[in-house]
Amino acid sequence: MAAGKLTVSAVFRSNQELTSLARSGQLAAARRLFDEMPRRNVVSYNAMLSALARHGRLADARRLFDEMPRRNIVSWNAMMQACSHHGRVGDARELFDAMPARDEFSWTIMVSCYARAGELDLARKVLDRMPGEKCAACYNTMISEYAKNGRLDDAVALLWEMPSPNIVSWNSVLTGLIRNEEMSRSVQFFDEMPEKDLVSWNLMLEGYVRAGDLELANAFFARIPSPNVISWVNLINGYCRAGRMGEARELFDTMPERNIASWNVLLAGYVQIFLMEEAYKFFMEMPDKNSISWTTMVSGYVRAGKLQEAKDLLSKMPSDSVAAKTALMHGYLQNNLVADARQLFDGIGVRDVVCWNTMISGYVQCGMLDEAMLLFQQMPNKDMVSWNTMIAGYAQDGQIRKAASIFRKMNRRNVVSWNSIISGFVHNGLFLEALHHFMLMRRDAKTADWSTYACCLTACASLACLHVGRQFHSLLVRSGLISDTFPGNALISAYAKCGRILEARQVFDEMVGQDIVSWNALIDGYASNGNGAEAISVFREMEANDVRPDEITFVGVLSACSHAGLIDEGLHFFNSMIKFYSLKPVAEHYACLVDLLGRAGRVREAFELVQGMQIQPNAGVWGALLGACRIHKYHELARLAAEKLFELEPHKTSNYVLLSNLRAEAGKWDEADKVRVLMKEKGVHKIPGLAGST
Repeated sequence: MAAGKLTVSAVFRSNQELTSLARSGQLAAARRLFDEMPRRNVVSYNAMLSALARHGRLADARRLFDEMPRRNIVSWNAMMQACSHHGRVGDARELFDAMPARDEFSWTIMVSCYARAGELDLARKVLDRMPGEKCAACYNTMISEYAKNGRLDDAVALLWEMPSPNIVSWNSVLTGLIRNEEMSRSVQFFDEMPEKDLVSWNLMLEGYVRAGDLELANAFFARIPSPNVISWVNLINGYCRAGRMGEARELFDTMPERNIASWNVLLAGYVQIFLMEEAYKFFMEMPDKNSISWTTMVSGYVRAGKLQEAKDLLSKMPSDSVAAKTALMHGYLQNNLVADARQLFDGIGVRDVVCWNTMISGYVQCGMLDEAMLLFQQMPNKDMVSWNTMIAGYAQDGQIRKAASIFRKMNRRNVVSWNSIISGFVHNGLFLEALHHFMLMRRDAKTADWSTYACCLTACASLACLHVGRQFHSLLVRSGLISDTFPGNALISAYAKCGRILEARQVFDEMVGQDIVSWNALIDGYASNGNGAEAISVFREMEANDVRPDEITFVGVLSACSHAGLIDEGLHFFNSMIKFYSLKPVAEHYACLVDLLGRAGRVREAFELVQGMQIQPNAGVWGALLGACRIHKYHELARLAAEKLFELEPHKTSNYVLLSNLRAEAGKWDEADKVRVLMKEKGVHKIPGLAGST
């Protein structure tokens, strides 16, 4: 009997130590202790299971769960919560369905799991299925997730459905209103709340701070019955966000009590506006520092480009911080120091998902897609960001089939996943595939955003598919996104490329606010439709509205002058771009000017312009000159331009065809035949329909 009590007591003490080690982040020591325990009970297993899950070791946690000789409801809930936390919705649902018994927490986990994954309708179905009287925690979880996802009307409706909403329920809706920047509605809701606690008051204060209205924030702060340290931190944060560090410091100095969060918020304020000397001095004054303090300083040095200082500070950090190391890793990657970043990554014992994603994203940005894929395959718990990064990386690199293959393997997709693959198809010229995937997206019940519509309209423009473009226009109006600049600009381009320039102008005029891209799209639209005078008129209108043109604007204007034969105006605009707007001409500007002079028969002048270029002429410049030479029979100059084109584009069929035609037109049939021989030697094949006179 005594021996039995002693054994139970030993297990109890070991469990306490195991829990303590796990909570302090000493996972290896916790695992050692667990493995060495002569006897374990269900509490031992649950403690180890939670520790593994908390440190991202989901596979190890699941293996331990499957090995457990006996499980209780805590075991099932812990495993299900781990799956939920790591976005493994399918696994969580399997566990939920297999549970021998469920408690309120089990239902809450499943509701939260679906809701956090954006599957709000499925989450609501689970809530509605919950037997007996539904717990407040389940209602509050659903309300909170509705609010976080911007479904504020659903959140309010569910609040009124609750038999007995509590202060958490009311605060959940208020949080959603504040985070969605619905301040006028927030004020009304706050006034109507039947009860308020300090959380409610602090949420409203946060709302005024987020809105950048420090006068109202100050006035509201004065109304708080008993402001606590969070109230003070909120107000200080407002001044820090506005860069008013003197006033933020004054507030900090008058605080009746301070915690580490108050020190950290002021430290972040200094770092935000790159006052690194003041930040370091303040950092050294701090009575206590936590991992957030150290990470803020390391991140600050990284953002300021002081990587050595960041590295030195990190080496002095008393405890291990994945976030601080990830911040330095990000700095290395931003400066293309990939080897240093990888060395740091390899030295991190327990990596979180942000750490993995930072390294994968770094490889992608540096064009090292093989290394990114290898790391992606090794990653134990991929999240949506991991998958989307790989899709976007391959798509931007022109490997769209690999991007599509990764996309198909995803169990769940969000709007970013769909946008990544749709924009990838557009980027790679597969416009029909892009539109097909938009239809699949709608079938997947994902709501398109401005980026989706902008990409699809670009596809319509490239296909000159007017009727589909009009359908997207209608969808934009119904979605309420028509006022957004990005899809508006894409709509202008789509109508213009379909030859509907008046409709393009109407979209432009109806936009709430036009940016430089809007003006450029309209100018380019008029230019490409042969309306040179109208394009110049829009440019004058743009100047009158104090919108400063950029390099792309002048490409459109010069192209308009070229198509309309406005030689003097074109030369004037080219010179004004340099003299009045201090813009350096790029190859596209020179190509427009060469085309302009060439169309007017001033081929020698065009050639002199090419010879005097401050930058290396590209294929567009030599192509424009070659076209002018053909029209005006400058055969020797054409040969020079063609030779330059062959150097830049050795496999482009149309260059060879054009030169062959030039030789044939000049009656130099032997030389035309030589061009054909050269095509064979280079492995260039004529496309049917490009034969011309050869």
